[in-house]
Amino acid sequence: MKKKLITRCLNGICIGLFCLIASSCKEQPAMTANNEYKVLKVSTANKTLSSSYSATIRGRQDIDIYPQVSGFITRLCVEEGQAVKKGQLLFIIDQVPYQAALQTATANVEAAQAALNTAKLTYDSKKELHAQHVVSAFDLQTAENSWLSAKAQLAQMKALELNARNNLSYTEVKSPSNGVVGTLPYRVGALVSAGLPKPLTTVSDNSDMYVYFSLTENQLLSLTRQYGSKEKALESMPEIDLQLNDKSLYPVKGKIETISGVIDRSTGTVSLRAVFSNKDGMLYSGNSGNVILSIEKNDCIVIPQTATFEIQDKVYVYKVVEGKASSALVNVSRVNGQEYVVNDGLQPGDIIVAEGVGLLREGTSITAKQ
Repeated sequence: MKKKLITRCLNGICIGLFCLIASSCKEQPAMTANNEYKVLKVSTANKTLSSSYSATIRGRQDIDIYPQVSGFITRLCVEEGQAVKKGQLLFIIDQVPYQAALQTATANVEAAQAALNTAKLTYDSKKELHAQHVVSAFDLQTAENSWLSAKAQLAQMKALELNARNNLSYTEVKSPSNGVVGTLPYRVGALVSAGLPKPLTTVSDNSDMYVYFSLTENQLLSLTRQYGSKEKALESMPEIDLQLNDKSLYPVKGKIETISGVIDRSTGTVSLRAVFSNKDGMLYSGNSGNVILSIEKNDCIVIPQTATFEIQDKVYVYKVVEGKASSALVNVSRVNGQEYVVNDGLQPGDIIVAEGVGLLREGTSITAKQ
């Protein structure tokens, strides 16, 4: 009875294993179907690579205007946003106390001049009398000292007059350059001085605009290697485009003028400055936008970003070698959000998996998707 029970159990186990094997054999074709991947044959081509970088826009000069003397504003001579020329009057500060100070200084100069003339006459008289042995050498020396002291007093009064004249001229605040007037936070009647927390206004020279943007250290190294040096890069780099905040393109192209020689340690970037002509006045100091930098690369290898995967900040692709996936480390430069330029690791003619690489494993059989 026990032998029959054992025999039945063994038969049941055998039947179960047979069914399991048969089931796995039926699912095998489905696994083959899942191994179909889109592949790409690597080749070289000439390509224009465009990269976008956030930028800030400043006038060629943004000059903060502060008063050099204290007083009440008695007149505003410009309006906000007005175009002004160098030397044009912007503000007038109360001139009455400074006119009085100048008059006093002028009177002191005249008095000092009269005292000098008197001291000179006295000295000349003492000199003649000393020659006739009428006065002593002490009297002569005293007269000469008085004359020299009067001369110094006159020089001091003239300096005070010049200072008073300058202070009076400072009551007329003028534009130091051509440009556009900014905001006017202080109006007629406001008491102003050199220690103001805000400037009287800002005059921006907007004839040409400076556009500042940054590149990473690796991007700067790539440019330097491509052109040979930073100086040659500035000479040879093509003109750039400016995308405004509303996504429209500024109609005038710009030129990169300077590349900073210092890398910002906190961000790992280097600052570049481009200049754009602004004859129509479309750009304003303080605008923001994006610089579009286009670089021509000949015989370069460009692959889609979907064909890559990253492990510990290193980029890999899967080559198809003898029908199987083989991972390969590649050195790439980011072009945009969709493509990479391969600097090293791939050769023309290599076959790589173009998509779905995140699901692959080393040695997976690859069938090219039709």
